Amino acid sequence: MPSVSTEASTTVGAGPTVPASDSNSPSHTHSLSNSSSDTRMTPGGPGYRRMSLALFLAGVATFALLYSTQALLPLVSGDFGVTASAASWTVSAATGALALFVLPMSALSERFGRRAVMTASLAVAVTVGLLVPFAPNLGVLVVLRAVQGAALAGLPASATAYLAEEVRPKALITAIGLFVAGNSVGGMSGRVITGWVAQEWGWRVAVGVIGVVAVGCAVAFRLLLPAPRHFTPGSLRPRVLARTVRDHLSNPLLRRLYAIGALFMTVFGGVYTVIGYRLTEAPFSLPQGIVGSIFLVYLVGTVSASTAGKLVGRLGRRGALYLAGGTTTSGLLLSLSDALPLVLLGLVLITAGFFAGHAVASSSVSHTATQGRAQASALYQSAYYVGSSAGSTIGAVAFHAGGWAGTVGVGLLAVLGVVTITVVGSHAARVQARRGAVAV
Repeated sequence: MPSVSTEASTTVGAGPTVPASDSNSPSHTHSLSNSSSDTRMTPGGPGYRRMSLALFLAGVATFALLYSTQALLPLVSGDFGVTASAASWTVSAATGALALFVLPMSALSERFGRRAVMTASLAVAVTVGLLVPFAPNLGVLVVLRAVQGAALAGLPASATAYLAEEVRPKALITAIGLFVAGNSVGGMSGRVITGWVAQEWGWRVAVGVIGVVAVGCAVAFRLLLPAPRHFTPGSLRPRVLARTVRDHLSNPLLRRLYAIGALFMTVFGGVYTVIGYRLTEAPFSLPQGIVGSIFLVYLVGTVSASTAGKLVGRLGRRGALYLAGGTTTSGLLLSLSDALPLVLLGLVLITAGFFAGHAVASSSVSHTATQGRAQASALYQSAYYVGSSAGSTIGAVAFHAGGWAGTVGVGLLAVLGVVTITVVGSHAARVQARRGAVAV
């Protein structure tokens, strides 16, 4: 089916270099993060705005390229004479390759640096993006999209690891939220632009335009991003990497966060892979340009992701996840209506819930992992994009079998999984508290 602790890492992502005997002390970490000698970036401080804009643009380019064909699937189906599930390969091949390569790319970033890997990744991805419009058939298109996804794997984990190293802890959720907001803007603009361009000149010109936009974002990113000041090169030894990955996967909280990211993305991938087919068919029968404009609801995701820090401050991490799950569920149920305004409201709620949940889960991974942060983030991103590939595939198959209600059913099951995992986490925290442990 198509789918849509080590010597090397003990100092990586831990901020300024400190003596090994003190680096893991909570009181030391607290005093360090509030010390005037802490040179990590903070809102309003030197380099913070440049860094935020650079990573925002990287997020724009990543999502615009990664999902450049998603809003165009009906046109791709028509051009190549294939079904919705076959056309969904153009999305799921990219996200699946990203999921497969994000961990190796994170290992490269531990050795060669976050900025170097992100720059190289964007360079390859935009180059492939300029070749995509010339794909002669679906097979070649899918291969190009897979290569593009593999290249983009260098962005997500490296970006969050860069932030964890270069930004003070109190500002981390906000900084990651801004990067996720860039993802939402990229996803939105890519779909809106391709929708209107494709309506006039076809899907090939549309994805070519996205490639050119991504080139501009990549150049600006490299010029703006401050050089890292707190990065310590790690090792590329497979044994070291395997031990770091094993340590992360043995952490129950990290495992829950990985599963939550995958399930939220299953909902999102399924809904936005199929929505174009639903809106171009009866009873809506909307033109491609209007369907592309539907993705303006991504602006809601920009807001919900960038305010995730405030949400966690008020409700706590688990409370924020419950709210995100409830919002997504409400949106799925509303989208079952045949009234276009209710469908649009449903998409707004799905988008708001998804981006809030994703920002909370991804920032929690960076906060939880005290070492090997690039690998911890990579594992999250891998699970996240496995969810995207699964959602794109299963959502398309469910749509073919049972219409929009089938796709919504898949989404509701995924949200139920999020809520169940969060309940399990809440219970585990209460058990730890009763035992006198510090709840994470």
